[in-house]
Amino acid sequence: MQKRYQVLTVLSILSMITFLDRIALSSASSAIMDDLQINTVQWGWILGIFTIAYGAFEVPTGWLGDRLGGKKVLIRVVLWWSFFTILTGFSTGFIMLLVVRFLFGIGEAGAYPNISIVLSKWFPALERGRAQAIIWGASRIGAAITPIIVIPLQNNYSWHMPFYVLGAAGIVWVLFWIFWHREEPAECKQISRDELLYIQNNRDLLTEQGTPQNSYWKIFRSGNLWYLMAMYFCYAIGAYFFQSWFHTYLQKGRMIPKEELMWASSLPYLLAAAGCLTGGWISDKACLRLGKKWGRRVVPMVGLFISGLCLIGAALTEDNLTAIIALGIGMACMDVTAPVAWAVAMDMGGLQSGAVSGSMNTAGLTGAYLSTVVFGYLATSYGYYLPLLLIGVIVLTGAFIWFKIDATKKLTAISN
Repeated sequence: MQKRYQVLTVLSILSMITFLDRIALSSASSAIMDDLQINTVQWGWILGIFTIAYGAFEVPTGWLGDRLGGKKVLIRVVLWWSFFTILTGFSTGFIMLLVVRFLFGIGEAGAYPNISIVLSKWFPALERGRAQAIIWGASRIGAAITPIIVIPLQNNYSWHMPFYVLGAAGIVWVLFWIFWHREEPAECKQISRDELLYIQNNRDLLTEQGTPQNSYWKIFRSGNLWYLMAMYFCYAIGAYFFQSWFHTYLQKGRMIPKEELMWASSLPYLLAAAGCLTGGWISDKACLRLGKKWGRRVVPMVGLFISGLCLIGAALTEDNLTAIIALGIGMACMDVTAPVAWAVAMDMGGLQSGAVSGSMNTAGLTGAYLSTVVFGYLATSYGYYLPLLLIGVIVLTGAFIWFKIDATKKLTAISN
């Protein structure tokens, strides 16, 4: 296996661990709420506090990775969040869990921007969509297997045990990463000369040499970035429904029996993994046929449009099986967006891809926070169908914003 694909494999494992740790709380939601006597509104704040911290520290951690390198920052990121994953299992009440999840969010912030930084150094431009597709596909597989890991551990021991196990997995990954990875392909003794030349000769011009301009804030002069952020705001509102409320929605909103929860919770993520892999692959192929502008644009545009219709349909149907299938298809179509959006951030960002992708993700997390908290209030007052209906409309809106996003417009310039 070529060295860049080995790097991608290790980063994919990290992406799986990221979502295992993130979705574990949602998978154990009912047991935690009952044990710690947390109501639906309070649970919304616990879910939302993660996105506040994650969003607030996403840009600074991405910016730090642009300057220090993805390897060093990922070590800090994974150690931090693994510690607070373990500490989640020690939580004894609403306030402690709220604080721990806030600190957990700070730790996870910057994970994907710094993964993007590593990929931008190890992958040529026209392979980045596929690389991001594998990263995001792995995250969905991690989310899909979370109930399979969490529910048996919870049933055989307690809801605390999964957090101890998953936190330890992150620490093991860090120890391997420290000794195995090299920041630049040229620093790696195991890479072949042919592969090294292939990577170096097929990078974008902006990623070959030079340093990013000093002012991070200059990138916000571009309307292109604002459209990218607005689109991701809409996408993340849909994506975080599945990460935060989906398990609770099935259990408390649709009264799915416990024996059916495992497959019902996992199905959308398995389909979403296929969506991620398909979206990145098709986008790279479309770039060769249609050019980067429309090649990056058309795939997520169609995906979000179909996804919005599926979520609206799921909200309006009374049949549980139909709703679960619609939600699964909706998430699969929605998630063709994730790898393409991150590839676009790399295309637009150049040497500041960490800061650009961090800005995009912060916009998404802002939407995720608002929707996560508001979902709790709306579900309490009106039932679970109304917030899901609104999420479907917002995702549909995100499809049309893609008309304004142009991956060929660079946001940075080189200063030698």
